[in-house]
Amino acid sequence: MTGQSVYEELDVPTVINAAGTKTRIGGSRIRPKAAEAMVEATESFVRLSDLQAAASERIAELTGAEAGYVTNGAAGALLLGTAASIAADDLGVMARLPDTEGVADEVVMPRTHRTGYDHAIRAAGATIVDVGTNDRHLGTGSQDVEPWEYDDAISEDTAAVAHVYKSDGTPSLSTVCEIAHDHDVPVIVDAAAELPPVENLSWFTEQGADLVAFSGGKGIRGPQTTGILAGRADLIESVALQQLDTHAAAAVWDPPASLIDTEAIDGVPRQGIGRPLKVGKEELVGLLAALDLFVAEDHAATREEWRARAERIADGLAPNDALETTIDDGATSVAPEVVVELDEESAGLTTVDLVGGLRKADPRVFVGADALAERRFTISPMCLTDEEADYVVDRVTAALAVA
Repeated sequence: MTGQSVYEELDVPTVINAAGTKTRIGGSRIRPKAAEAMVEATESFVRLSDLQAAASERIAELTGAEAGYVTNGAAGALLLGTAASIAADDLGVMARLPDTEGVADEVVMPRTHRTGYDHAIRAAGATIVDVGTNDRHLGTGSQDVEPWEYDDAISEDTAAVAHVYKSDGTPSLSTVCEIAHDHDVPVIVDAAAELPPVENLSWFTEQGADLVAFSGGKGIRGPQTTGILAGRADLIESVALQQLDTHAAAAVWDPPASLIDTEAIDGVPRQGIGRPLKVGKEELVGLLAALDLFVAEDHAATREEWRARAERIADGLAPNDALETTIDDGATSVAPEVVVELDEESAGLTTVDLVGGLRKADPRVFVGADALAERRFTISPMCLTDEEADYVVDRVTAALAVA
């Protein structure tokens, strides 16, 4: 041992994460007790179906859903949820996915909800049917999608409706669920980054969602490769049949009855489309430990801590005449964040150059870069310590001084 960190050993530069729970820079800091649970999980063997059955019961208890499943991230949850919606309990369809010839495979989705992440839905074999427009942004008062457009788009070829949750989205999730259920079609909700608040664990189910995908490595602060799928028991059973290792002799295949009803299917399924998305016993245990800790956390105190850190950052940047800072109290984020607007002319550098330069620092500094064209960037307190927050302020100030 050299005394260096694991990243120094690999000659990989570390990052000060002022961007929030972004997977591409490591997500969030795993809870220490969750990490300890993962280490303990390495010491014994268990049948993963038994562990998933226990996870299902715990997720159901906390979300109000009928059942749950631990997936490899929220994107994995979307793929598995789509596969379950297409195949249901049909072992033949499961064996053929992503080939959906002759099977209802359309997923109705608002145009304003389409992102690169819907590749996970398409990967299951689904064809996305766009509905709605972008006209709401014209300021005319129109909605992203009119309710009748969902009703019009759903047909005998529809397997599901997909919904990416946005607090200001229209129509409401409950309305979408009501329309879909009138056609006996399930609704899959992408709520990857919607925790906290803790109430959101059950809110989506209460609105009528049939499947809800959460990230396990963002606000929950579990293993970064985990996710949660909560929803209807029959769909979760289909997920398990398509994801678990089912390569077993029929005479001794005996999965837990609470997860899979072997009397209701014709035999042992083939390895399904979800098999490459396996989750290890360590990740399963770590996620469940983190989930319990998340529920028990004093979220009001955590939010006060985030707010105080955001104010610390804003105050630290205030002496810079080229910067104007405001604090956004969570309108577009689960935590308050500092919105920084740069006067490029007086600063002598562009917002792109400033943000790009921060990423070349040692250690690197990543800030929110979604609004560079508007000469703005954001600083999230979620994944920072006070010392790291001060470092971010110092690096921004130093960059302006050099310019």
